[in-house]
Amino acid sequence: MANATIDHIVSIIVFLGALLLFISLFNQTIQTATVYQNHKAVASKCSDTIDNVLLSPGVPTDWSQTNTLPTSFGLQDPEFTQYTLSPFALMRLFSASGTPVYYSKTGMTYSNITLGFGESLLVPESQAINYSTALKLLGLNGSYGFRLTLEPTVKVEISEQQRSPLRLAISVLGSGFPLSNSQVSYCFIAVEGRVQGYPAYTASYGTLTTDGAGYAYASFQDFNADEDSYMFIAYAHLNGLVGMGYRSHVVYDQNYVIPLVSAFQTGEVILAHSWDVHGGSDPAEIAYNATFVLLAEDFTLREMPLDNATGRIVGRLNYGQESQFAYATLAINTHNPGILIVTYSKSAVENGVIVMPWGISALGFPVEFGGDPSAQEWVATDIRVVRVGGLTYQAKLSMWSEKGISVMG
Repeated sequence: MANATIDHIVSIIVFLGALLLFISLFNQTIQTATVYQNHKAVASKCSDTIDNVLLSPGVPTDWSQTNTLPTSFGLQDPEFTQYTLSPFALMRLFSASGTPVYYSKTGMTYSNITLGFGESLLVPESQAINYSTALKLLGLNGSYGFRLTLEPTVKVEISEQQRSPLRLAISVLGSGFPLSNSQVSYCFIAVEGRVQGYPAYTASYGTLTTDGAGYAYASFQDFNADEDSYMFIAYAHLNGLVGMGYRSHVVYDQNYVIPLVSAFQTGEVILAHSWDVHGGSDPAEIAYNATFVLLAEDFTLREMPLDNATGRIVGRLNYGQESQFAYATLAINTHNPGILIVTYSKSAVENGVIVMPWGISALGFPVEFGGDPSAQEWVATDIRVVRVGGLTYQAKLSMWSEKGISVMG
């Protein structure tokens, strides 16, 4: 009798143990399935969201060219269809990669995209679309997070082969392969001393063709890069693929001009003294000479008048000691992509050149917008190839769930 009782007890214990093990394994299977469904939902939401953002211009449709904020978020260029984005809408996305800049003369903070000395885009925070606003406009707030990145598909890299006389090598690469026989249109800005107290420069234009290895070469026999500053801008295009690259060289960088976008609707840009923005150890008065070049449909750059008849604006900045010369303003009278080029000088031999894109694509600037996906448990991604102001970009949306579902062991 005692043996039978013991057998029953052991059997019950074994049964209960097996039942608990089965429940545990079943529960883990259910949780794994739940996580899978969650990941699948995030991936579907990612695909839907990237299309919603890239295939809609937002509301109002011209919000990217005004000083107002949209009531519906979209980046498509309203004048085109399919995956063609507005270069000005991308300008108004608050940068996730750069450190914001404060300018005391306006009392404003600016979204900052800086790729190197003299290559920056500063947009007022009050006119930029921040991440939290985009989440609300897309209906994702509290449910999903995302980061949108855009990178040029075609890379145009420029290097110096010789400085006196100057000889440059232009390399054009697609997605891992050289673009041979592609056409390269370029603009060469040479800064050469002063005329009547302002930096003098010349602009020359030309076209080249890449060889079988994707290289083209430009020579400037009368220019010595050891003595003068220059800016070289190149656009390469082949069979619908378009890319751009540029290279600058300055002989003086202690004091320089920093452009800041003031108003999108009027095209107003502030020219600030670098000492008032970034400080420095040796502030000095500088003179400047500004011009605007437009990217034409044949991928050539052409000078366009700013807000005077000659097309170029000259002046001086004295880092705020005299209020009338603390900063200057100018107006870009177009909403077509182009490049603001400003040469500056402290003396006849101390000069440099800076650039700012009017429309993100004019200088092939990359875009990073949104939250940080690096600390997330699982991130879905989706990619589209888009055109921005004629240039070819790759747009990638990374998305994650804010609910944080995971498997419990």
